[in-house]
Amino acid sequence: MLSRNMKHRLIVLSLLLCAAGASFADDVRKPSYQLEDNTFFDPSRKTEKEKSYSFAVEYRIEAGYVQHWQRTQGLSFPDMYLHGVRLGGTFTFLLPLHFSLQTGAFYTLLYGQNDQHWRSVDAPSVQTEYIRHRVLEHNLTVPVRAFYTIPVWKQLNLFFYTGPQLHIGLAENDYMALNLSDGTKTWLETQGIPTAPYDRMADELVRANIQWGVGGGLEWAQYRVQSGYDFGLNNLVRTPKNPGQHMSEWGWYVTFCYRF
Repeated sequence: MLSRNMKHRLIVLSLLLCAAGASFADDVRKPSYQLEDNTFFDPSRKTEKEKSYSFAVEYRIEAGYVQHWQRTQGLSFPDMYLHGVRLGGTFTFLLPLHFSLQTGAFYTLLYGQNDQHWRSVDAPSVQTEYIRHRVLEHNLTVPVRAFYTIPVWKQLNLFFYTGPQLHIGLAENDYMALNLSDGTKTWLETQGIPTAPYDRMADELVRANIQWGVGGGLEWAQYRVQSGYDFGLNNLVRTPKNPGQHMSEWGWYVTFCYRF
């Protein structure tokens, strides 16, 4: 027979073994994420996700290089490439799912030069006479772009855009230099072809150039480098003298942006 003290000790020992076994079994039954990984309910992740999809507005300034291509047909001046600078600002409305809408305003200053050759009236067998067109163009541009941003690594993002823009011609001065004989110059004037410097926007061209653009770039923190191409959609000839007269202006650019 066991003594009362021995029975008491056995009862206490049994209770301790049962408690230890239950604790071990409970630990084994717990999924690993409850024991080691508590990020499933990490509040910081929820906050970060909410910020990335919140509605907000971003403001940027932008500057860079621009090249335009005037595509002409049946006009008194030839095709021409214009080179210049672009400066302005934008504001971007952030939308869910990495989309955004951007608009703003840019001023563009462009310069181009090209020679237009004419057959000499005084010496018909010789085609050495020409008008040297030196064009200085001033424009105001208002874009409306839809952006999609792809996060790449930390603060590095890749983005693409598409959308229309209104390209408003303020002035397009043609500073002509003539290398013409008197007979050729007189004949050109009788055909209504300008032989003195003038503003093409005053009489010949439509000021509103509607374009559609596509492009993209890279973003790091508040800095962006982007490039794009804009396709001219409408005929810029104000009053075509025949159905074959047509002009459109396309453009390519690369710019640097800063968000503040």
